[in-house]
Amino acid sequence: MDITAFIRELLFGHDCVIVPGFGGFIGNYTPARIDRSTGTFYPPVKQISFNRNLNHNDGLLVGKISESGSVTYGDARNLVENFVGDLRKKLAKGEKVVFDNIGTFVNNQEGNVLFEPDSNVNYHLDSYGLESFQCLPLEGYDVRKRIMRHTQKDPVKQASMRKLLWRAAVIIPILSVAVAISLKTDLFKTKVDISSMNPLVTAEFESNKNAVDSENSKALVAIAENIKPKPVDPVPREVITPVVSEVEVFCIITGSFKSERNALTQVNNLKKEGFEPEILKTSNGFFRVSAMRCDGFDAALSKKDNISKKYPQAWVLRKKI
Repeated sequence: MDITAFIRELLFGHDCVIVPGFGGFIGNYTPARIDRSTGTFYPPVKQISFNRNLNHNDGLLVGKISESGSVTYGDARNLVENFVGDLRKKLAKGEKVVFDNIGTFVNNQEGNVLFEPDSNVNYHLDSYGLESFQCLPLEGYDVRKRIMRHTQKDPVKQASMRKLLWRAAVIIPILSVAVAISLKTDLFKTKVDISSMNPLVTAEFESNKNAVDSENSKALVAIAENIKPKPVDPVPREVITPVVSEVEVFCIITGSFKSERNALTQVNNLKKEGFEPEILKTSNGFFRVSAMRCDGFDAALSKKDNISKKYPQAWVLRKKI
């Protein structure tokens, strides 16, 4: 049975996938980069490497096969052992073994296994759908010429203050004379001689005019009393919930156990050695023992090299909290 499909699926969500009896695949994060010589932008990637010393059964791969293939844990372990046996036979014959979308394995002259990763596959989930692209700089474009073109423009001509004052001194007297003439003369009044009307008609006109003015005044008072400003509802303030950002830490894993008691035993041993260990429970029910936490990947690798002297199967786990 080919189990490479299960390995590929686990590499997307885990930084270390161990094939019992053969070795472990480790995902190393590489940030986005720019190749200035070619003008190519590359997204973040998770590069896959292989460590033949990580050959113990941590239960991750076997548990995945048992869960996905609806087989017992023992049968899944036998499938992995058969796969590893066939793999070693092919390598011993000098054949090249290809793991699709992961890499290739060959034996060198000393009989050691060499791994060449597939550079066309990115197992970093945050880079899903992102590809490298090329953006060449514009030729013949000089931003200094564009700035000089704006600074060399002729300034906008503005009218002098003296001309504005002269125009105001001429226009304002003319407007004042026009207003005075219109108020003191009958130039804009209606040329209707009321005295030529019938006196009775004039009296009736004045009486009706007074009555209409009285009714209009009463109506305006009533409207003013009825119109009251409506209370304005206070605008509720928006409650801003602070966003808690995730922090990325790197844990140095020294062992993974199916039994919690065995994990606690290793925790006690690490405490005696001066570490601050903790137990990380996985989704498949295994208990991983972390010797310590580090804030950076480089610091975690340095600490892992020291811990590997006593725990040769130690590896680095990237975790978000």
